This record gives sequence, structure tokens and C-alpha cells, in this order.
Amino acid sequence: MKTILITGSTDGIGLATASELARQGHRVILHGRNPDKLAAAREQLAAISQGEVPAGHVADLSRLAEASALAAEIEQSDERIDVLINNAGVYRTPDTRTADGLDVRFAVNTLAPYVLARRLAALLGDKGRVVNLASAAQAPVSLAALAGTADADGDFDAYAQSKLALIMWTRDLASRSSAGDPMVVAVNPGSLLASKMVKEGFGVAGNDLSIGVDILVKAALSEEFDNAGGQYYDNDGKGFSPPHAHAMDDGRCRRLVEAMEEVLEHCLG
Repeated sequence: MKTILITGSTDGIGLATASELARQGHRVILHGRNPDKLAAAREQLAAISQGEVPAGHVADLSRLAEASALAAEIEQSDERIDVLINNAGVYRTPDTRTADGLDVRFAVNTLAPYVLARRLAALLGDKGRVVNLASAAQAPVSLAALAGTADADGDFDAYAQSKLALIMWTRDLASRSSAGDPMVVAVNPGSLLASKMVKEGFGVAGNDLSIGVDILVKAALSEEFDNAGGQYYDNDGKGFSPPHAHAMDDGRCRRLVEAMEEVLEHCLG
């Protein structure tokens, strides 16, 4: 039995993945922004797990202090976790600026996952895994947009930049990993799956969520991903493949992470 923390697991692909992992007998730790939705998700998984109510944590990941606090809560409640699935994501929202002055897409899709991966590395250890939900939507990253001093060119551009930034720090972190560090991989679970984000952002019903669930479960548990550190798995193409060329540029990835660290130093101290 594995212990698996999934962010954004109160609906969509996060909840569907949590449900499948619970059905397989694993211990799932849920996370959500809305306490009522989190309570409902815990109740749903309790029915799957024969009455065992899964742990749940409330945090608004657009507020980086809450992402850090979530990591601290997990450190207090668990001696170890086996997998972190950074699933929470934002595409379109009426208010694009966070309390920290950042674009919400960069805060939730890029920076909060980095905070969790770094803070929880010791709990994960060298047998653990970090699975970052990427996307086929990838656009060159403006470090000014990342820092909140410039605007991206609309919702899609902000989202695509934030997802490429996620892939870039995945590769950089893996390249600098040492003994004792978890494996970290970026996975595009599939384009236009039937999530709330796709329905609200693109106005389409979307493809079967099970397409994404299957690959996330595989990324979390299967031997196929044992040595996948730093790679990008594209479920549209059913295999590992090169992401955007900027993610293959070591210097560019390093500069991005340095810029991220500056943002986090400013927001978290």
C-alpha cells in the first residue's frame, strides 16, 4: 500500500485518480480549496475504502503561504509519503491576480507545486515520486510574467507559459537531484479531458477522464516510470517525448528556477 497526496482532488481528474487509487487499496491524502467539496470527496472515498475516511487538507494554492503551510501540515501528520501528484491547476478565472501580486496560473500551476515538491522531498525519499501534471499547451516563459511584473497575452498564453515552466523546473530539479531525492516527472495526462477546467475554459464536454486517470496511476506506481526523472510523458502520443525546445535548454531552465526562487523569497521570506 502506498501513501499518495493528490492536490486538487475534490473533483475532475484529481478526484477520479484518487478514487481509482483508493479502489486499488492505497492510502490517499486529499487536498482542496473548498472545505465543503473536500468533505464530500472524503465521504466519497470512504465508501470506496470500506468506511476508512481519507485525510484531507484545505489550502488555497494561489496563496503561496498556504502551499507552504500545506507542506508543513503533511510533515506533521505523516512520517512518509510515497507519491505527490501535483494535479491542482487553473486555466481561466475572473480574478487573475493573487494576493501576492502574481498571475494565478503561475502561482497554482508552477510555483505551488515547486514549493510542495521541495518541502516534501525528505518525506518522499529516494523511493518516492513527484508527478507534475503538465500539458500539451506550452509557450515560451516570460520571467516578468512569472514574477507578476508583466501580463501574459490572455488566459491561454498564461496557462501555456505556466505549464512549460512546470516542465522546465521538473527537468532542472531532476538534473540536480542527489541520493535520497525522489524521482520527479512531468506528465501530460491527455488533451481536453472532461474536467471542469476544460468545460469552463474551452466550452467542450471533453474526452473520457479515465484516459488521464490511467496514466497518472501508472506514473505513480508502475516500473515504467522508475527512471523517468526529468522527462516529459505525452499521453496524447502515448510515450515519453521532447517537450518545447526551451525545456531542453539547461541554461534556460536554470535561469527560470533562479527566477522562481526569487519570487518565493519575496512571497515567503
